[in-house]
Amino acid sequence: MSTPPTRLVLLVATRKGAWLFHGDAQRRHWRVDGPHFLGHTLSHLQLDARDGRTLLAAARTGHLGPTVFRSTDLGHTWTEARRPPAFAQPTPNTPGQSLAGRSVDHTFWLTPGHASQPGRWYAGTSPQGLFRSDDGGDTWVPLPAINDDPTFREWMGTVQDGTPDGPKLHSLIVDPRDPEHLIFGMSGGGVHESKDGGQSWHTLIDGMEVVEGVDPTDVSAHDPHCIRQCPSQPDRLYQQNHCGIYRLDRPSTRWQRIGRAMPPEVGDIGFPMVVHPYDADTAWVFPMDGTDVWPRTAPAGRPAAYVTHDAGASWQRQDQGLPAEQAWWTIKRQAMTIDTLQPAPALYVGTTSGELWIGRDGGQQWENIARHLPEIYAVEAAILP
Repeated sequence: MSTPPTRLVLLVATRKGAWLFHGDAQRRHWRVDGPHFLGHTLSHLQLDARDGRTLLAAARTGHLGPTVFRSTDLGHTWTEARRPPAFAQPTPNTPGQSLAGRSVDHTFWLTPGHASQPGRWYAGTSPQGLFRSDDGGDTWVPLPAINDDPTFREWMGTVQDGTPDGPKLHSLIVDPRDPEHLIFGMSGGGVHESKDGGQSWHTLIDGMEVVEGVDPTDVSAHDPHCIRQCPSQPDRLYQQNHCGIYRLDRPSTRWQRIGRAMPPEVGDIGFPMVVHPYDADTAWVFPMDGTDVWPRTAPAGRPAAYVTHDAGASWQRQDQGLPAEQAWWTIKRQAMTIDTLQPAPALYVGTTSGELWIGRDGGQQWENIARHLPEIYAVEAAILP
């Protein structure tokens, strides 16, 4: 019996809808499926690798508000979640009664649960909230250990304290070795870890820097942009932060700033972070202009990825095929990803100007896949069974 051909799909979430790009194993030909939810804001589109067909879409619609859509047939049909993520409202005579009620503006991040927990998903929202589903994303419950805890609420700050498009709980990580081991980041509000499935949490901010003049022990001052766990070495974490690029190697609990080896004219400020699926020493970032004005564009209008092959000791620029000048776009924190095809995985980035790019051979050669899409918020790559 012959081996079925490998099928690759790129899941692209944008400010005005979602697109699926189906590719062959050589990544030469792409079939476009979309738009889905045209006109609606899609923050994240994620495939459940446990069954290879269930899709969840985090949407903010004009008439339904913030919600989650589900498809069990790779996007041919969609249904809205019966109970999307929503904060529990304080009631009299309960521990949370002194906390002001909040409303979900949009669901921002979706992560499937552990392989041993079919049907479980986690969601992070704006403003910062953590939610769980145990029925494949149809109904969601808030996790009060985060959402209703007075200390966490203080760390979250107000909506005005967050990023320009709202504060976010993001980078939800489920350790592949242990379904009870969870990690997430808050912008702002630091990095947090649980070893008991989310019942209790501790902060993970040692070594992370903050803006000048701010106390680094103040958890609310920390703004992780993206956190990634190494698939090939789960005891290693990488982080792109508001204040640099970091690495954490367990059992240590202290982050090491590895971005200082970046070229000084580029700096180590950006939003996305990607790690190699098979090599824990290899990771990529896509820097943006991090000067005092924070224009959030490619430095000097010359976009490029930077790769390290030695866990951050050195970095190399990868811009072959990308615009050489006058390209004033950048990459958002979910809009850079990598596939797992061997022998050389490919990178993918979606730009704020609506372009989708592939970086072949680990980013050595960039080619354009699509232009003129709406502003791209997230890109995920998945292998279909």
